[in-house]
Amino acid sequence: MSYKVSSKAKTLLAAMLFPVALSACESYVNVRGNYPDPEEVSKLETGVSSRRDVAELLGSPSTLSTFKDQVWYYVGERVEKTAFYDPVVLDRSILVVKFSEDGKLEESQQFALEDGRVIDPVTRETPTEGQDLTILQQLLGNLGRFTPPGTK
Repeated sequence: MSYKVSSKAKTLLAAMLFPVALSACESYVNVRGNYPDPEEVSKLETGVSSRRDVAELLGSPSTLSTFKDQVWYYVGERVEKTAFYDPVVLDRSILVVKFSEDGKLEESQQFALEDGRVIDPVTRETPTEGQDLTILQQLLGNLGRFTPPGTK
């Protein structure tokens, strides 16, 4: 039993599938992180604005400095993705806000995508002390090494 598909049905099917196929190739832009509004950033006053003022104007930071919380970082980027191609970073913004010991704004700096640089990570490994044990040695290594109950 064979079915004949009319040319109208083929045309209709092609007309329905064409927009779907076309939309698969459309690029989309993904915004990640925190992009503070430049107008809000301009309201910050060095020596006057406190941590609370900065948080109220800009929101919570993307990350804080490692030791103490004297430096706040607001990091954001826009990435474009098209079909199966690698993503392309369109824009990156990093706002660094530094506070003095008394919690007042000391300095703020703005960095963009052009300010970044590519680094080459170190590939060598740190040697560790000890033995190279097989899985079997690791599993059976503690058999017979138990301390009897009541003794320490």
